[in-house]
Amino acid sequence: MFRRAAILGLALGAVATSTAAFAQAIPTIRVGWTIPAEEAKYWMMKRPDKFPNLGKVYNIEWSQFNGTSPMAAAMQAGALDCATQGVLPIAQGMATGNLDLYVVAQHVGERPGSFSVYWAVKEDSPIKTVADLKGKTVAISVIGGGTYGPFQMMLRKHGIDPEKDIKLVEVGFALSEDAIRSGRVDSSNMNQPFAARSEAKGGLRKLFSLSEVVPNIVHILEACRKDFVNKNPELASAYVKDITAAMKMAVENRDETMKVVSEVMKAPIPVLDTYLLKPNDFAREPGAAPNFEGIQAMFDVYTDAKMLPKKLDASTLKHPKIVAPMQ
Repeated sequence: MFRRAAILGLALGAVATSTAAFAQAIPTIRVGWTIPAEEAKYWMMKRPDKFPNLGKVYNIEWSQFNGTSPMAAAMQAGALDCATQGVLPIAQGMATGNLDLYVVAQHVGERPGSFSVYWAVKEDSPIKTVADLKGKTVAISVIGGGTYGPFQMMLRKHGIDPEKDIKLVEVGFALSEDAIRSGRVDSSNMNQPFAARSEAKGGLRKLFSLSEVVPNIVHILEACRKDFVNKNPELASAYVKDITAAMKMAVENRDETMKVVSEVMKAPIPVLDTYLLKPNDFAREPGAAPNFEGIQAMFDVYTDAKMLPKKLDASTLKHPKIVAPMQ
């Protein structure tokens, strides 16, 4: 009896060792992510069994960050292989030569009819036009951040010097509504899901949106280090194929997407239902295809706003084969 048990134990140990060795043999992609608006990645995190490559061709080591700039720094340091990126961190990395990336997919952007980041004021505010902001306190999420270039353009278009004619302060998107209602600022920028929440309460009104000065803005993309992609083209291809499939699932199955997003963001589904994947949300392409023309337009805006030292070419970010949509 003892001998049979010993043999069985050895057999089970061999199976466990073999299984562990197989798991270790599957390469791992180190991926950075943040909140919100990364539904394709949330699907991959919470519904990994839906993807033919994830867990079979490769594994993912997920790392959460508080924004795209820290992820750019992590990729620059070699700590991440792929990550969510804004157009500005990509541009800054290109301009300094410190970060060489391929843009492989797009998470969200703007297009006619979709949500556009906007600045709001109190409903009874005397501020009726952009020109009325002169001498006022205006908030932005990050001074010098991704929305700053188009914001600058809008103010200059209406005769306001953003560096001299207003008091510009930083207020995070989550606090923008309260900053306006409390009177700490005269106007602040609004983003989803916070815009939907404030609109439901009433008492604020839109002053202007970024789409009025820069149409089809690209907000967040998926980027991978060029050295990683060039060294591991089959691995990168498998990842982009799964992102393509994930975006398709996210767009086509809204009810399940709300469940997935709720699991990640810990936000109640009734709150998500007010905006997520509705016309008052950002635009998403079903195949997650990057808008390289839009990226180039953003590069040009940043150059004109003196946020970049030189003009950049967005076409250098496109791999000839490894870019969404991929089947």
